[in-house]
Amino acid sequence: MTQDEMTAVLFEKPGGPEVARTQTVARPKPGPGQVLIRVAHAGVNRPDIIQREGKYPPPPGAPDIPGLEISGTVAMLGDGVDTLAEGDRVCALVSGGGYAQYCVADARHCLPVPDGLSMAEAAAMPETLFTVWHNVFDRGSAADGDTMLLHGGTSGIGTMAAMLAKLFRVRTIVTCGSDEKCEAALRIGADHAINYKTQDFVAETARITGDKGVNVVLDMVSGDYVARNIECLAPDGRHVTIAVLGGAKATINMGNVMRKRLRLTGSTLRPRSADFKAALAQEIRRVVWPFVENGQLRPVMDRRFALADVADAHAYMDSGDHIGKVVLDVEG
Repeated sequence: MTQDEMTAVLFEKPGGPEVARTQTVARPKPGPGQVLIRVAHAGVNRPDIIQREGKYPPPPGAPDIPGLEISGTVAMLGDGVDTLAEGDRVCALVSGGGYAQYCVADARHCLPVPDGLSMAEAAAMPETLFTVWHNVFDRGSAADGDTMLLHGGTSGIGTMAAMLAKLFRVRTIVTCGSDEKCEAALRIGADHAINYKTQDFVAETARITGDKGVNVVLDMVSGDYVARNIECLAPDGRHVTIAVLGGAKATINMGNVMRKRLRLTGSTLRPRSADFKAALAQEIRRVVWPFVENGQLRPVMDRRFALADVADAHAYMDSGDHIGKVVLDVEG
């Protein structure tokens, strides 16, 4: 392999985990305002799985290489970058390209890796942290004293949401698919956990809140969950959709939306503009990153896989057995 080449993961065709394989490809070069990062670790996220299945193509201009979050050291600066230096330890939100030895990132989307935060942990933070902060606290307007219903309580998003909620004094009710996962969610920081396979989460939410309902629902299921989520919301509640794992279409009673004065919203992060992500990164660095620097906020880590074992990492994600984050060890 020459110095202009690198190892990266590509999907040979849409399909199962077996289509994810390492290949030798050209090493990217940073453009103006960008940095080239020598990748230490890359986070594995649900959008990577959906991209592998052929249902979530990269946005225009993004590389075909999957991977939306990385940690590593700055290897090269693009023109105009004066906020970072070669050798800086950073983690970054990227629009693709993370499953590789080198990845280009917008310098404004990088966050410094503080002492005490491992590079594996750093790679597990950007995608979930940016997503949760924007959707729960910006779009969902979660505030001190609110209660939030959170589906997928032991996922990467779910664990980050529960931990952030605790830091900002938002009470959380999470749903999980087993008693073991409910117990794990409570250890991580959720206030209440509901096994949706054995309990009716609508009835349980009413019981827990004394029939008052929740102020925010963070929904990754959609489909027929939306109408049930609306039943759980208190007056002036906010319903925020960030994934449609249960189906993209929902039938709801708009009378309930009007009667409760509800706000229905949602977003996807990957196709948003570079300027939007830069502003979000600046907000996170100012408001949230101090908790990372002082050790109060750490991602929940599950398993690490070598880059060459990416198919195994995807198979593990497909199994749904993970609690927290899965990362790829790229340098190893």
